[in-house]
Amino acid sequence: MTTDASTLDGLDLGALDRHLRSIGIPRDGDLRGELIAGGRSNLTFLVFDDASKWVLRRPPLHGLTPSAHDMAREYTVVAALEDTPVPVAHPVTMRNDDSVLGAPFQMVDFVPGRIVRYSEELAALGDQSTIDACVDALIRVLADLHALDPNAVGLGDFGKPTGYLERQVRRWGGQWGLVRLEDDPRDADVKRLHAALGEALPPQSRTSIVHGDYRIDNTMLDAVDATKVRAVLDWEMSTLGDPLSDAALMCVYRHPMFNMVHADSAWSSPQIPAADELAQRYSVAAGQPLNHWDFYMALAYFKLAIIAAGIQFRDRMGGATEYGDKVGEAVAPLVAAGLAELSWQHTRSSP
Repeated sequence: MTTDASTLDGLDLGALDRHLRSIGIPRDGDLRGELIAGGRSNLTFLVFDDASKWVLRRPPLHGLTPSAHDMAREYTVVAALEDTPVPVAHPVTMRNDDSVLGAPFQMVDFVPGRIVRYSEELAALGDQSTIDACVDALIRVLADLHALDPNAVGLGDFGKPTGYLERQVRRWGGQWGLVRLEDDPRDADVKRLHAALGEALPPQSRTSIVHGDYRIDNTMLDAVDATKVRAVLDWEMSTLGDPLSDAALMCVYRHPMFNMVHADSAWSSPQIPAADELAQRYSVAAGQPLNHWDFYMALAYFKLAIIAAGIQFRDRMGGATEYGDKVGEAVAPLVAAGLAELSWQHTRSSP
């Protein structure tokens, strides 16, 4: 809903207007804004005047968890990637404190195009060959991101270059402790998967910039040609890490339980290639062998399970989501899928 009032829930337009003028951003007319639907992790607003449009992101109002909503991180990587083969929006301003809006925020230019969130929007892109070409373009962009030298784009200190997988296992296990329910019936299996991941840690494949949440609805496609990616969005989970973890999470988002996290997800549509085919297409595009792939898939299932639990937690804390408490139903099947991956890995490695 568009408003020209001084505030939206979570966005003080008057304070933002004063900030933009103070840093010399050209302005024309009253500042207006609207909440963009679909943001469950960060709040995302379209902000505009009579001449310009921007996109502003800030943390949610309820149920914050440590390091999950780092505005400086998102803004830093977008600014660094602006002149690379990875398409991003032009960065405008960022504040990593509460001095302007009462919370950290970052703002970039609005990129025209279309975001494909739901299966019917995916079908509207065209015939199956068009959708296949769109998927190839998305995978090519992810491979281009992973091919970048972090030092060459000023991101050499964007994260620790080694130990990523161990930190991920530790971090998401720690997140479970923050979002689990009291006497949670899922606790034993979550802890079993967490322990199994720790025991199965492979060597890091290599180090690259990772997006951390890559799928079709976190990109902006061209409004006319769906095989062109205009911008990659939602960089809040980005860091230096293992590129295979990025690719595996993209594949795990194909699991039917993702529809409990994102109802009628375009990426869960049968028009998107199956997870195994996505993995192979990525391997070819990136020139990256899929060594220890079962581990990477199990880790991705673990992440998605904890993300689902986190959304359920925010709902119970009063930060109502469009899915309510039902999103928690995804946790157990995703954990089971992760355990199955590691069981399969153990079976294949046994004499």
